[in-house]
Amino acid sequence: MRKPFIGGNWKCNGTKQTVKNLVNLLNTSFNNKIDIVCAPPVLHLDYVYNNLNESYKLAIQNVWTSSNQGAYTGEITPDMVADFGITWVIIGHSERRHKVANESNKLLFDKVTSSLNCGLKVIYCVGETLKDRESNSTFSVIKSQLNFLLNNLNYTQLNDIVIAYEPVWAIGTGRNATPEQADEVHAYIRSLFYQIKDSIRIIYGGSVKPNNAKKLIEMPNIDGFLVGGCSLKKDFLDIINIVK
Repeated sequence: MRKPFIGGNWKCNGTKQTVKNLVNLLNTSFNNKIDIVCAPPVLHLDYVYNNLNESYKLAIQNVWTSSNQGAYTGEITPDMVADFGITWVIIGHSERRHKVANESNKLLFDKVTSSLNCGLKVIYCVGETLKDRESNSTFSVIKSQLNFLLNNLNYTQLNDIVIAYEPVWAIGTGRNATPEQADEVHAYIRSLFYQIKDSIRIIYGGSVKPNNAKKLIEMPNIDGFLVGGCSLKKDFLDIINIVK
């Protein structure tokens, strides 16, 4: 039985006051039946680390490719993250792939490797654009995004990764894949990891809200969610309660 997983990606949001308010809200709920990971902006990690109750784990939203500190101005290396006590990292989010930094598969794979080498666990995001879906390229695009993991990591390393399927066309658009569309892609991803298909967790992201979470989580291959905008408000607790 795979333990449900919910990630809250706060993205580039939050003042000192709004983060304090959000932490106070999250602290009203405690749930150890599922894994819950919050990813604040790096400036707020210290406050959240010291004030959010321990039923939540924390992720950093990005790391550099090197496992060790050095001359990488503006970057944060996985060994620094691990030393700080953060246990998870988000890698490959579509906003990093397409909107913010045009990160290549090779760059992302190097980040995965360096993160795992430093003892971090990885939320690794994959997903197709609307153009990819309309050209029936969804599976080939996703396989290309996963090839390094499939070809270079051992089973122990793979079990420290949660795959997040996030169709780019459904992120922040108000659109979302139907439960059947999402589960079809999750099933395909699970087939690629056939040797650990019963243990690897695959979660869905893309305009997840309380009103669609129930039908999505009922699908056999969806193990949870990576939540964006709704992770900044009470909706996040409502989604947690639906999943549990």
